[in-house]
Amino acid sequence: MILPLEGLKVISVEQAVAAPFASRQLADLGARVIKIERPKVGDFARGYDQTVNGMSSHFVWLNRSKESLTLNMKAEEGKEIFEELLKDADVVIQNLAPGAMNRLGLSNEEMHAINDQLIICNISGYGSNGSYVNKKAYDLIIQADAGLLSVTGTEDAPSKAGISVADIAAGMYAYSGILGQLIKRAKTKKGAVLDISMLEALGEWMGYPMYYSVYGGTSPKRTGAQHATIYPYGPFPVKDNNMVFFAIQNEREWLNFCKTVLKNEELAMDERYNSNSKRVQNKENLRIEIEAELKGKSAEEVIAILEKNKIANAQLNSMKQFFEHPQLQERDRWLDIETPVGTIKSLLPPIFQNKEEMMAGPIPDVGEQTDYILQEIGYQNDRIKVLKDDEVI
Repeated sequence: MILPLEGLKVISVEQAVAAPFASRQLADLGARVIKIERPKVGDFARGYDQTVNGMSSHFVWLNRSKESLTLNMKAEEGKEIFEELLKDADVVIQNLAPGAMNRLGLSNEEMHAINDQLIICNISGYGSNGSYVNKKAYDLIIQADAGLLSVTGTEDAPSKAGISVADIAAGMYAYSGILGQLIKRAKTKKGAVLDISMLEALGEWMGYPMYYSVYGGTSPKRTGAQHATIYPYGPFPVKDNNMVFFAIQNEREWLNFCKTVLKNEELAMDERYNSNSKRVQNKENLRIEIEAELKGKSAEEVIAILEKNKIANAQLNSMKQFFEHPQLQERDRWLDIETPVGTIKSLLPPIFQNKEEMMAGPIPDVGEQTDYILQEIGYQNDRIKVLKDDEVI
């Protein structure tokens, strides 16, 4: 099977999450991704933890199907090697510190002088200009700056998202932006520059609370796992201190819920609860009504009733329960990935219908393909040995 990006060459000067997430998805589609890493130590995300048979959970998530080339780009010959790789590359991705590529003599203009058809994707916290350009940006910092923390958590305390949402957002927009530019380049034969900001990427996801606040005059409250503007929507206690999650999205569902779950059709017409805005306004009283009906039933019983009446519901799964989710098993959504420490399971990305549609190559060890890549561009083994001794590679 021909993969969508087969034949494309991507050079990624990457670390941590945002750029590796973007480049991994390009690799999934068949692109050849050469990951530039620091000699000896590699991407610092390799050392985040050792939970996956000795490898980092972040790293195995983000780095399958890539080739690892160790390269000291501050060394003159290291820069020369990088420039040689650019000559037939299609895409360059980088998420180094702001201005780092420019200081190496590898600005957008300098790279385009080598290859004017390059699609260059720069990922940073705040973008390539403006007063925040040199401000350090980690995921938590962007979650705070983009206002996510103001709407996440409880009334008493904000809470960060449990995953790196700012990095992931930036990686997704880098990925989709690159795909768009590849289509455009096929028509224009010209390269392009993408300037992806974590702040702007996560800000795009903050549209609803932003509009609600700016035009509505009040900010959505932090409501834990409850919805700030829809009720009932969230976790509700049941028997044995368990919790069931369910969501009512419209008046038809509300009437159905009252009739079939609460066994109180009149409640649906109650003046306090006969619209979503009224239910939100009076949710403390309504919560008592709901909990009174559910507290004597087990989680299994409540979920069975909700499911029978087509009301959206879920239990709170642990990550292990998600890993064993029957729907993922039934849809054959897991594949095996080779790593330097053995085979691991990986989730088939959402865009693929089956395993044959994607590249599912191994996760590389630090610098695993260095010799091979240098030999491709004309370096002899004796010269490669000198470069290693001089810590250029």
